[in-house]
Amino acid sequence: MSLDLNERAQEIFREIVDSYLESGDPQGSRTISTRLSTRLSPATIRNVMADLQEMDLLYSPHTSGGRLPTERGLRFYVDTLMGDSALSVTDKERLEQECASAGLTVQEMFERTSRTLSGLSSCAGLVLVPKREAPLRHIEFVSLEPGRALAVMVLHDGTVENRLIDVPREIVPGELKEASNYLQHMMHGKTLAEMQSDVERLITQCRKELGELQGRVVEAGLAIKPDDHSDLLIFQGAANILQGAAIEDVASIQRLFDVLEKQETATQLLRETEAGEGVQIYIGSENNVIQNSNLSMVVSAYRDENKRIVGATGVIGPTRLNYRKVIPMVDYTARLMGQLITRTP
Repeated sequence: MSLDLNERAQEIFREIVDSYLESGDPQGSRTISTRLSTRLSPATIRNVMADLQEMDLLYSPHTSGGRLPTERGLRFYVDTLMGDSALSVTDKERLEQECASAGLTVQEMFERTSRTLSGLSSCAGLVLVPKREAPLRHIEFVSLEPGRALAVMVLHDGTVENRLIDVPREIVPGELKEASNYLQHMMHGKTLAEMQSDVERLITQCRKELGELQGRVVEAGLAIKPDDHSDLLIFQGAANILQGAAIEDVASIQRLFDVLEKQETATQLLRETEAGEGVQIYIGSENNVIQNSNLSMVVSAYRDENKRIVGATGVIGPTRLNYRKVIPMVDYTARLMGQLITRTP
């Protein structure tokens, strides 16, 4: 946003917004005069505030009294006046400690990240995991009874999936093991869908190298349909949004919770995150998900080892959230999530 404000107007406006973000209260000219680096009379400050209100950067919630920044004003502040900010060493260490993946499943890691973001930001934390099929890390066929076996698949992200499959009644456990080893050797980090695209060659080769029975087992294994891992939005810390919310905002915030539970919301958020670069900040009505709820959302995508966007993380909170703290926090968490996803076996 480009606005022609002189240095004095910029300083006054910055102090109004900073004071508002700290207290949430309307800011009057006398209060602002005590915060400025230069001495200005309350009358002079009132004149500047009136100009800022005409520019739709401020508004007065009452006929008399102080001013609050508008959505347009907050956007101008974030884009132009806030300046660079950095995450504290303490918060970095806390995120690294809480989001460590050791001993956690991928789902638990995402939930812990969302919970940690919520706690550190005093907002609601969210982690978005898009629909994707993880590569196979291990597959094994376990005999149950004549003609039936259990296919145990371990995915690259640690998820374990089991499927009952039909196998030749005359096959013995040793031959099932040979079929397992054959598929294990042919995987090379591929997804089941990628292996299915080459199904004819794999079956033909298996029958040639191992035999007809093992070929039929491999065929049954390749016919397995993977679970439908839908886009998942993990949202924690909703109480942080409701706490201190104005009575007139509660109904719209509750509607937001309903929206966040819908499948299409996760897909929409991911699409919007993919369209931008770095940390993205949505204030109030700028985003369809949070519109009409007097909230802001700060999100950033995280990427895998191939630099592909595989998810997003961020926070949702009041428009007066601590942008200086939250923006670098979301940015660091996204980079941390990318590293954890890459290292997850």
